[in-house]
Parts: sequence; C-alpha cells; structure tokens
Amino acid sequence: QLAESGGGSVQTGGSLTLSCRASGVTYLHYQMAWFRQVPGKEREGVAARAMAGSTNYADSVKGRFTASLDVGKDTLTLAMNNLKAEDSGTYYCAAGPWEAGASWHSPPRYPYWGQGTPVTVHS
Repeated sequence: QLAESGGGSVQTGGSLTLSCRASGVTYLHYQMAWFRQVPGKEREGVAARAMAGSTNYADSVKGRFTASLDVGKDTLTLAMNNLKAEDSGTYYCAAGPWEAGASWHSPPRYPYWGQGTPVTVHS
C-alpha cells in the first residue's frame, strides 16, 4: 500500500528525491514518514510530515532534506540535497494515524510500510 521510488546512487554533495505514494490508507488524519536503515543498525527516523502540515526532521538532515506531502495524491516526497556518505542506506516510507504528542520517529507507531528503496552516496 506504500510504493516508494527515486532511490539510486549519487556522489557526495549531490541530490536525490524520493517519492512514496500511499493507497488504501484510510485514517482521517494521518502522518507519513521516512526512515532509513543500514545493516546492523536500527531503523532511524529521517523526516515526518502530518496532514495538518507539521514537519519533523532528524538533526542530521535538518537544512538538507525537505519532506513534502501532497494530500490530494497521498504522496510524500523527500528532497535530499548535499548528500553525505552517512546518508546511505535503505529508505523506507511509513504511514500511520496522526497522534498528538506521539513520537514521530518511533517505528511501531506506523502500521504501514513500503518495501524500501536504496540510496548510496559515494565519493
């Protein structure tokens, strides 16, 4: 129900844009997020965007990544600029109900997940 696209390989300092289209997500108010994971490490939250417009980012990507949500198309995009080697990993899209006060970067709060799209940043 979540289809990601846009991953790939890019040089350090380059840019990529990821997209995630949701289908069948029926929450009245929902939130979508991007997580990333590298082998041997836990999945970490990168950015989240709620229908109401609030946006959250991991400290490591603030100022470089921008999350946008097209509510009409149920599509979340992540524009990634000035990419660094440490941004490499598999990026997963997630969706779940919006909950006031809930931790945006906690994976268990998102029932829906995409299959993941790889991002490789090389020198």
